[in-house]
Amino acid sequence: MNYIRNRLHQYWLLARFDKPIGIFILLWPTLWALWIAGDGRPDGLVLFVFVSGVVLMRAAGCVINDYADRDFDPHVDRCKLRPIAAGKVTPKEALIVFAVLCLTAFGLVLLMNLYTIALSFIGAFLAASYPFMKRYTHLPQAYLGAAFGFAVPMAFAAQTNEIPSVGWILYLAVLLWALVYDTMYAMVDIDDDLKIGVKSTAILFGKRVREITAGLQLVILGLLITVGLMQQLSWPYYAGLLVAAGLGIYQQKLIFHFHKPDCFKAFLNNNWFGLAVFAGLLAAYL
Repeated sequence: MNYIRNRLHQYWLLARFDKPIGIFILLWPTLWALWIAGDGRPDGLVLFVFVSGVVLMRAAGCVINDYADRDFDPHVDRCKLRPIAAGKVTPKEALIVFAVLCLTAFGLVLLMNLYTIALSFIGAFLAASYPFMKRYTHLPQAYLGAAFGFAVPMAFAAQTNEIPSVGWILYLAVLLWALVYDTMYAMVDIDDDLKIGVKSTAILFGKRVREITAGLQLVILGLLITVGLMQQLSWPYYAGLLVAAGLGIYQQKLIFHFHKPDCFKAFLNNNWFGLAVFAGLLAAYL
């Protein structure tokens, strides 16, 4: 019994269920999409499937990421105690856990329409291949956005059986948002990444990282304003965007001196950015 309890605990840590911040950051844009696609009243089953899917696929993403980085993580201070890097979970076990999580998520997707099921294969491919991108491109953060933002077009497909132009605009906003917050996250590991040869936008942007992320944040807000205008949303939505803009300014203040703990705080602060947008959206539809 103790052995089983220990294995389950290690799998729990491997899937990072002990650190739910990643779930929330992925959940907010999914909720944005569901509320817009459902005109403020998303279908109950669709809502259940997508919230559950976010939890499962974020966990699966963490598992396959640690599997892909099993030779890198022991050399990175922040990652060396993760279950695979620390030798507490074998790579084979990780692949089994990954498969179970993905199959469970796919089982939920089967409750949706055929369009959503077809799109899920693209989403699964993006999520599974993302961790390997840091070997080949300095833009793995953009690929992350494409992968985990894919819940947005899927949400429109599930709710309306189509993906209107507003859905793609929202998807682009979410992709760029992930690029921004994961760049802030990558700033924490930049020294270790340079040492072991891992690529990131934090390395690519270099000394211009603050100006580039600030510019991207302005583009994101512009896209979100466009979404509001296209959907004819009322003033509470824009009030939420105003709060989100203030949080973006605060994040820029945090990363200004490239201080690693503050860069990590800036990453975490994006949870509140996502919540601010959703709160405004929710209030607008109410």
